[in-house]
Amino acid sequence: MVTPPILDNKRISSPSVFAPSALLREARRQRKLEAVDVPSVCILDPDGDLVRRLRATGETRRFEDWPCYHTELDCFSLGGQDVGIVGRVVGSSFAVLVAEELFASGCRLLVESYFGRPDFASGATPVFCDY
Repeated sequence: MVTPPILDNKRISSPSVFAPSALLREARRQRKLEAVDVPSVCILDPDGDLVRRLRATGETRRFEDWPCYHTELDCFSLGGQDVGIVGRVVGSSFAVLVAEELFASGCRLLVESYFGRPDFASGATPVFCDY
């Protein structure tokens, strides 16, 4: 197989420089933010319905040290524990990036919400754990 010219002088077997920890480090540097752990339990809310409802009722507060440029991390209390929630995380590659950034920032359990969706009753909510 012929290697396309665009791949000449590339080290495709080398690890990516776009590691979540590196992206977060540079975003924190650029935005002058402290490295602060996110809550150990976080929720991805793809359509943003849950985070919008929590904001409307005044139940959330913004996590000011979240460095991601394209999302906002809110926190709320659930059963006496602080929980993080990121709304409007749509698209598998973007959701994976945000998930990796959350895990690199101290998240240990990540749940994707299906709030308001018909398949919520099926119990098929994906759960991602960092062991």
